Amino acid sequence: MHSYFAHLSPQHRRSWLLVVAYVAVLLTISLADFGANTAGQTMFRGVLLGMLIFLVASGLSLIFGLLDVLNFAQGAFLLIGAYVGYDVYLRVDGSADVRFLAAIISGVVFVALIGAIMEMGLIRPLYARPVFQLVLTFGLGAIFLDLVERYYGADPKQPLAPPSLLNSNFSLFGQSLSYYRLFIIVLGIVMMIGVFLLLNRTRIGIIIRAGVQDPEMVQALGINVWRVFTLVFVLGAGLAALGGIALIPYQGATLGMGNQFLILAIVVIVIGGMGSFEGTAIASIIVGLTRAVAEQLSLAHFNAPVLAETSVLLLMIAVLLVQPNGLFGRGE
Repeated sequence: MHSYFAHLSPQHRRSWLLVVAYVAVLLTISLADFGANTAGQTMFRGVLLGMLIFLVASGLSLIFGLLDVLNFAQGAFLLIGAYVGYDVYLRVDGSADVRFLAAIISGVVFVALIGAIMEMGLIRPLYARPVFQLVLTFGLGAIFLDLVERYYGADPKQPLAPPSLLNSNFSLFGQSLSYYRLFIIVLGIVMMIGVFLLLNRTRIGIIIRAGVQDPEMVQALGINVWRVFTLVFVLGAGLAALGGIALIPYQGATLGMGNQFLILAIVVIVIGGMGSFEGTAIASIIVGLTRAVAEQLSLAHFNAPVLAETSVLLLMIAVLLVQPNGLFGRGE
């Protein structure tokens, strides 16, 4: 850890100091206004939300950072993953453990296939035309939403039982919480570490980064660079689907969940720095904390969560005023 910080640029260190200071301010406000127990519950809820946002934002960040494609269909990938996983969960016979595992596998694989088809058939001809990419992915997101509504109906889907190992409670800060919430946080951390190691410590990760930076050279070495691009898109789509399935036992599934998390994911990658995976991970957590604290403050003082939505946008504006490239973005 000391070696990591020793090699950081002054700008990078400044970003970390801003993050630490901001989290300290949120914690101080929470402790002063809510007391220790409620503050602890609020921070836990913020980390939980941050990990859910990360599962969508990480895929969006990967696709944009490596392929320079801002995929507005990323929220639809989460939505499809959630509904397909929900459907499979209900159709499969067996215990909740078997059903949940089947939901994860089927949802992730199905959305990954959609991502592969989408990249090869629609995105690939438009890599040099970013405006067309935006219009295309935005339109596809709307089409996917309509298809999900037509097939599954408009009624919200109620939360389903989590795996038996996670279907119990533990006490934290005076509140009884489901182990499934802790599982979501652990899942987010595992995905953070896993994707980082994939990109920076494996041969396929080296090929991906090399293929993006110098596709002609990689192609000359006998590596199919288009397969590399498809793999990145598939990975990003699969992460979004995983986030959607993870939401099923937590809050069920609704047609609005895709757009809700897409907006939060876009805010996260702007705050963290466009294309920075590290920035996406850190920004996901601070956005989750910001929203949780703002919601608790507004409930305590206004009896309605009026600050929850605006607080995240205000945070984005403040970050861009201080650092126009985002916290960990690279300057032009």
